[in-house]
Amino acid sequence: MAQPQHPFDLYEIDSLFNEEQLAIRDVVRDFVNDRIKPHVGQWFEDGELPARELAKEMGSMGLLGMHLEGYGCAGTDATSYGLACLELEAGDSGLRSLVSVQGSLAMFAIWKWGSEEQKQEWLPRMAAGDALGCFGLTESDAGSNPSEMRTNAKRDGDDWILNGSKMWITNGNIADVAVVWAHTDQGIQGFVVPTNTPGFKANLVKHKMSLRASVTSELVFDNVRLPASAVMPGVQSLRGPLTCLSEARYGIVWGVVGAARDCIETAVDYTLTRKQFDRPLAAFQLTQQKLADMSIATGNAMLLAAHLGKLKDAHKIRPEQISVGKKNNARTALEVARESRSMLGGSGITLEYPIIRHMNNLESVYTYEGTNEIHTLVVGQALTGIAAYADYKA
Repeated sequence: MAQPQHPFDLYEIDSLFNEEQLAIRDVVRDFVNDRIKPHVGQWFEDGELPARELAKEMGSMGLLGMHLEGYGCAGTDATSYGLACLELEAGDSGLRSLVSVQGSLAMFAIWKWGSEEQKQEWLPRMAAGDALGCFGLTESDAGSNPSEMRTNAKRDGDDWILNGSKMWITNGNIADVAVVWAHTDQGIQGFVVPTNTPGFKANLVKHKMSLRASVTSELVFDNVRLPASAVMPGVQSLRGPLTCLSEARYGIVWGVVGAARDCIETAVDYTLTRKQFDRPLAAFQLTQQKLADMSIATGNAMLLAAHLGKLKDAHKIRPEQISVGKKNNARTALEVARESRSMLGGSGITLEYPIIRHMNNLESVYTYEGTNEIHTLVVGQALTGIAAYADYKA
């Protein structure tokens, strides 16, 4: 019997990255193996996550806003950030979501569009994990089309009065600051809202069967009075939040590969040790076909992520390319998780193994940060020049 190879050995994946990138990956992998994997099944079952404790630990490691420059951020390249997302999601999608929302949505929005005062006030604390952020864009009736948002802000002298609500907001109940997007007379604008502001309320979303080791909330704004300094001055259009979403989607392109890899590793280990008809399951042709197909699909997804990382590091990446990555890799990871689950039989539905947890989580990842259908239409528009998700006028 030949020595089994890791699925990524088929592609010599490590050869794609430099020593610094691999060192960052290994630090995050060790953290996930030591600190997350032994406990995450219980966190998932309990519907809890020690988010503040973990944020402090990851802040001390430089993982929060790690791809941003200045203000206490690590300033790593995009590929290193991607590898970190991969290892975090190999632990759990909820963990990667915590880091992604903190760094690629809340922190990036302030870093990209905020005032110098806002940056100085929030970014160093958020990078250290001393303050947590959330990102308020999606609403109950405005998901794929955020221009339909009902949240609004109106001037009252020098102040602003914010009213409305946001839904499916990661970190909402534990956040110290919320980046909130609202309609104004000047267009869609972003506001930096401390969550202790009177009129701000976060309601925890319960009864989830996915992303259970993650905090999901509804945000409600009831005549929230904000000073003029709360406005992020850098943008007055949907370009603001959509740019932030591209940052977060980029992390997902990598993260889901981690979940898929963890499923394959589990399936390989299980089928090598589980015996039926006096031989390991791995000795059956159908098992090897499944493992081969899953490993090739995941390896190809990894190659796509690495390529997009190089484009991003060269400042050449385009939104439709990120859509290609999100569509392909989220779909691939979900298919791999489902196939891996079936290979474990009854054991595949228990939290003794990570697969059912990954599979349930990936159902959400497949939908959030742009549904599979929306990313399909973004790619379709790139190919045809026609925006099929909007009223078409020649």
